[in-house]
Amino acid sequence: MSCEEVTSQAVTFQNGMDFIHRNHGEDNWFLQIETFDPHEPFYSMPEDKALYPHTFLGDAAAEADWPPYAPVEEDENTVQHVRYEYAALLSKCDRYLGKVLDLMDQYDLWKDTMLIVNTDHGFLLGEHGWWGKTNMPVYDEIAHTPLYIYDPRRPDLGGQRRKSIVQTIDLAPTLLDYFGVAIPKDMEGQPLTGVMDSDAPIREYAVFGYHGSQVDVTDGRYLYMHSAAHPDAPVYEYTLMPTHMRAMFQPEELQNLELAGPFSFTKGCKVMKIQAKKSMGDTTRFGSMLFDLEADPTRPIEDEATRQRMCGYIRQAMERNDAPLELYDRLGL
Repeated sequence: MSCEEVTSQAVTFQNGMDFIHRNHGEDNWFLQIETFDPHEPFYSMPEDKALYPHTFLGDAAAEADWPPYAPVEEDENTVQHVRYEYAALLSKCDRYLGKVLDLMDQYDLWKDTMLIVNTDHGFLLGEHGWWGKTNMPVYDEIAHTPLYIYDPRRPDLGGQRRKSIVQTIDLAPTLLDYFGVAIPKDMEGQPLTGVMDSDAPIREYAVFGYHGSQVDVTDGRYLYMHSAAHPDAPVYEYTLMPTHMRAMFQPEELQNLELAGPFSFTKGCKVMKIQAKKSMGDTTRFGSMLFDLEADPTRPIEDEATRQRMCGYIRQAMERNDAPLELYDRLGL
């Protein structure tokens, strides 16, 4: 990539901005600019790197801009260098978001256009002794993601912060509500109108995590990571689309499949129940951990009453989502 204009982020943003140039005068349009950055490798231009002057003592040929999803084994100089490389790429993202905001100014879109800025996950840059994501517990740095919303119906709320627990599942109903479209009954997410207006809570807790791994829950004050009580119990995938991330299921994986369900969310359809391979990112081995995010988000605490309450939240969410029965046994719930 010999110049910035051909980098993937620049091309993606340019396509989005071209859409705005063409359609800014139309009604009921929706644009999602999904730039993938900031993402490893942390590739950015010299003008962005110049914002973070430092001396890298490692091998200049190995740019150290693509950390593994693994424990940190590098020296402090390399760790700081990777963080600077990440910061440079983040600054590039800021510049390109700024171009979108300039178009909002140019076409006076603030009067009738909602703007949402968010991401899907965080990334560990040495915190908790780890690089990356997925192979370690879903620490707060991974799970607590940024979310900014501008709603033209609420122009006087600019700059205000909210503390209510929201999740990415709330974005779809928020958009449907904005466009006046009925929200399907199967959606568990909630429109964020009340949160924007007065920080009115829409949930008491949020459950999250990875399939076959720890199950995490937060109430805003505490973060609890629950590991399986019976980690050797099999884990199943329930699906009509037997694909891994990069390949179809192989015939040997399908020899013992069963039809299961229907579940509350499958609209009367049964699905395939297929025993899953053990995930390399299974964090059950870390055991269950409870954190007080206000006191110290880095050190687990012991508080059995709070742990039991958080386990109750996980069970409630499982019941509400019609979780398969064997999961209750595997998790000890």
